[in-house]
Amino acid sequence: MNLSSANVTVVIEYRDSFTKAVTKNVIVVVLSISINYINAGLIQTFRKHEIFYMNPRYILFFHLVVNDMIQVTLTVILFIISYILYRINVSVCCVFILLALFVTENTPLNLACMAVECYIAICMPLRHVQICTVRRTLMLIGLIWATSMLSVLPDLFITLATQPLDFFYTRVFCLRETAFSNPHIIKKRDITYIVYLVIVWFVIFYTYFRILFTAKTASKDAKKARNTILLHGFQVLLCMATYAEPLLKEALLHWFPKNYSDSLFACYIIVQILPRSISPIIYGLRDKTFRRYLRQYLLCKVIPQ
Repeated sequence: MNLSSANVTVVIEYRDSFTKAVTKNVIVVVLSISINYINAGLIQTFRKHEIFYMNPRYILFFHLVVNDMIQVTLTVILFIISYILYRINVSVCCVFILLALFVTENTPLNLACMAVECYIAICMPLRHVQICTVRRTLMLIGLIWATSMLSVLPDLFITLATQPLDFFYTRVFCLRETAFSNPHIIKKRDITYIVYLVIVWFVIFYTYFRILFTAKTASKDAKKARNTILLHGFQVLLCMATYAEPLLKEALLHWFPKNYSDSLFACYIIVQILPRSISPIIYGLRDKTFRRYLRQYLLCKVIPQ
């Protein structure tokens, strides 16, 4: 038995009690509703003020927040399905997994692009307007999606080529390992994750230290940008846990086989939910411009005109 099938076997063998299952689902639903409610306020603030439409930084932030909302919603649906339906049709599982993988892989790439935009704004301020245009920002977002699709879609093509048609009508416990179980997919995933890890962290470190050097002799804006890059780095670190998740699951299965479902729950909260709670802090609270308009939006909701 390979490790992927062992993971699924352990999950099936050690199912949660009714009380534990309800508790976990309540925690996940409450966290997801809270994050999506806050992010919806950020999106509404962006939508109501044209000042943000022409700023590449806020366009990238808007894309990040929308991406996070989709990701949280999809993973919560999968989490709840795993308890209520337990097994679902493979074809339906593939759709959910593919969409979840698209938006999950988008996040670190989006954060790397935001770090580059901060670097250009601080280190090349005179060229920022020429380099960071709205059109180029939208093209960059398209490139982010194209990169994620090129990373994920081969999983589907390999599965279509190697699995019989009947496989897609069977019912499975919906995980990436059960929907796309071919060993070549696992090798491809590991290589892709290593490449992502190296590129994104190189961008984060390069932009941070260039801004750090500039901040020693420049304005408060440079120092604020440096701190923003640090927060991006922390957020990327949490997101990058996605790339280390397969190895982490293997270790947890080896160390705590009888508590594997609890370990998976902790991984889910840390890897999938927690990183999505940081975006509102970076821009919803720290950014003066966005904070001012967000406060106006919230006050209008509390005290209707």
